Amino acid sequence: MSDSKSPVPVLGIDISKGKFNAALLRVGKYRHKAFPNNSRGFEQLSKWLQGLGVMELHACMESTGVYGEELAEYLYDQGFSVSVVNPARIKGFAQSELIRSKTDKVDASLIARFCVAMKPSLWTPDPMEIRELRSLVRRVDALLNMRQQEQNRLEVSNDILKKSIRKHIHYIEKEIEELKDEINKHIDHNPELRDKRELLESIPGVGEATIHIILSHFASIEKFRDAKSLTSFLGIAPRHYQSGSSVTKRTRMSKVGRSSLRKAFYMPAIVALRYNPVIADLKVRLTKAGKHNMLIIGAAMRKLVHIIYGVLKNKIPFDPNFSLKSS
Repeated sequence: MSDSKSPVPVLGIDISKGKFNAALLRVGKYRHKAFPNNSRGFEQLSKWLQGLGVMELHACMESTGVYGEELAEYLYDQGFSVSVVNPARIKGFAQSELIRSKTDKVDASLIARFCVAMKPSLWTPDPMEIRELRSLVRRVDALLNMRQQEQNRLEVSNDILKKSIRKHIHYIEKEIEELKDEINKHIDHNPELRDKRELLESIPGVGEATIHIILSHFASIEKFRDAKSLTSFLGIAPRHYQSGSSVTKRTRMSKVGRSSLRKAFYMPAIVALRYNPVIADLKVRLTKAGKHNMLIIGAAMRKLVHIIYGVLKNKIPFDPNFSLKSS
């Protein structure tokens, strides 16, 4: 297997929470180096590239959410071309190359080869108001997880600790409410976000917390070619299994995507199965077809995402009559 040669150096980046591995592919040869995934590591990467005489670059990385966003923004601000790719595409490319080993170095090199071969579209960061909103929403999510941890401790702690834990839970809940107020004020002060919030409020099953997540991640809905590409990004597209002997297994959710975002649509889908007429109708049809409960929930999640995409893309409130006709 020979690597394609690209006139512009390509940097494949494999990112994890604490570090990222870089594979620089230039005229068919690789240079590898690992860096801490923080501002110091970003500066080290910049110096490493300068030392190698790299002035122009196409950097490619998987879409890994919070772990990679700061690095992508840093490289973009440095004037480099950046592509942020759905992990499903990288996985498919690896399968086409019959890649079996799983090491950071192989992954970074693989991403570089993918970048040369597939020439993925270039990424641009979201506007600052969306990035600020995303920071606030993520902080709320972190505090919700912290509250759950404390509530779990409360159940197993002895009496001498319970007062302290309850006090901490109360403090966390106060912080959560203050942040939610700040999020709503942030949306109120931005006409575009405010208009999109009103559109999303028209969809039964989509509550305040879900709206905040949608606006902080998908407000720029034009980045997604269609609703199907959005479901793939979230990892809720169906995956079909069939053996060479034509024995078909149960259809499952792909789960290749942002797990933190995917779970945000689970409870809204449950609510929508009861209160959204379009999704309730979907449940009736799937139940009659003998589909199992988890498949129905997965279908409800996908349908809800399709509705959200349509409402934001067309800039019109949810219309159950129109949706029922087109479903």
